[in-house]
Amino acid sequence: MTQPDPSGRIGHFRWVICALLFFATTINYIDRQILSLVKEQLDLELGWTSTQFGLVNSAFQGAYGISLIAFGWFIDRKGVKLGYALSIAAWSVMAALHGLVGSVGGFVAARIGLGLGEGGNFPAAIKTVATWFPVRERALATSVFNSGANVGAVLAPAIVPAIAMTLGWRWAFMLAGAAGLAWLCVWLPVFTTPDRSRRLGAPERALIAGSLPLVQAPPPTWSQLLGSRHTWGFIAAKSLTDPVWWFFLIWLPDFFRKVYGLDIKSSWTKLVAIYAIVTVLSILGGWFSGALLRRGWSVTRARKTAMLVFAACVAPVFLATRLDVWPAVLLIALAGAAHQAWSATLFTTVSDVFPGNAVGRVIGLGGAAGAITGMLFPVYCGWELDRFRLLGNEAGAYSQLLGLCAFAYLGTFVIHHLLSPDFDPGGRPGYGTDQGKAP
Repeated sequence: MTQPDPSGRIGHFRWVICALLFFATTINYIDRQILSLVKEQLDLELGWTSTQFGLVNSAFQGAYGISLIAFGWFIDRKGVKLGYALSIAAWSVMAALHGLVGSVGGFVAARIGLGLGEGGNFPAAIKTVATWFPVRERALATSVFNSGANVGAVLAPAIVPAIAMTLGWRWAFMLAGAAGLAWLCVWLPVFTTPDRSRRLGAPERALIAGSLPLVQAPPPTWSQLLGSRHTWGFIAAKSLTDPVWWFFLIWLPDFFRKVYGLDIKSSWTKLVAIYAIVTVLSILGGWFSGALLRRGWSVTRARKTAMLVFAACVAPVFLATRLDVWPAVLLIALAGAAHQAWSATLFTTVSDVFPGNAVGRVIGLGGAAGAITGMLFPVYCGWELDRFRLLGNEAGAYSQLLGLCAFAYLGTFVIHHLLSPDFDPGGRPGYGTDQGKAP
């Protein structure tokens, strides 16, 4: 058992927990991206259209939306340790099974299985952050683990094409599945709740405990959650902005091929550069609202200021198709970083407003809404690309699609503010007036 530091210095074991969340999210996003990175090989092997490719990705999104709600409920009921373990075990097995299929229908089935497994990642990770971190560190911790999405997006184009070209595309899926099962071997013996952890010193335990409610109220009911404007603010924000991130993940390799004539052998450096920049800037974005809190700003003012800044940073991406390739890379990287910082801050507002025994369900509801719109948007993108291809102008389709992405966040900020004007937990579902607030 970790002994209390006699100097009173606060330990850092909570960041070890955050590192586990980071690695799980990294694996999660590598698994998601493999399909788009081997698309060139599958185009030749399957002969599918852009619309069919969009439908395959939509099958994942639909299953993912169902999974988010189911795992959100399960994690609130049974706990993070078991819920996260079941989720990553399921998605790792399904990722590996992609390597055994060879038809459009087979990929639809495999993507559905992957989506049903992956829904546990964010409800479990956000609930873990709410349990293991004080309020002023939650946005940063969320940004750190959420940067696993960016690191996964960096690693995937760096390693997946090499694996696909040397061992075959099937091995890329199988090795990714093995990585998830290896993570489980660390998670199960290491993770527990702070009150049961033998690795926490007294100062760190006190820091964490000081941000939790003094009394654990009964879990709010579904009707209470669905009757809260804050729930609907989160749902609206996720549904209107998640499709932008999916657009980047799914279509960027094709974007560089159609707009700049670059195959994956030439564009992978651009993809790595984009997500490397996104990784660094998005963590700074997560630090931003915490820094405002340390300056004495209220939670509401700090989170909303950060979200408005991030929304504005996405807007210039509509210019990407009008520029040379590297300036376009920088604009897309800025937009991607702003999205991830926006997303981390938005996730954090759930733990600001709702008690820990409701976080999983609220994250699941919002994530499911984002998955539904994320399911529809790839189909629309594929349809537009096929339509513009007949006109001989697929680059024009990307100009139109990036225009939609560019201004989605500013509009969403207004809607979210109207539905969720403050992030004060007092009086929200599950917070009694005798419980106090997190500092």
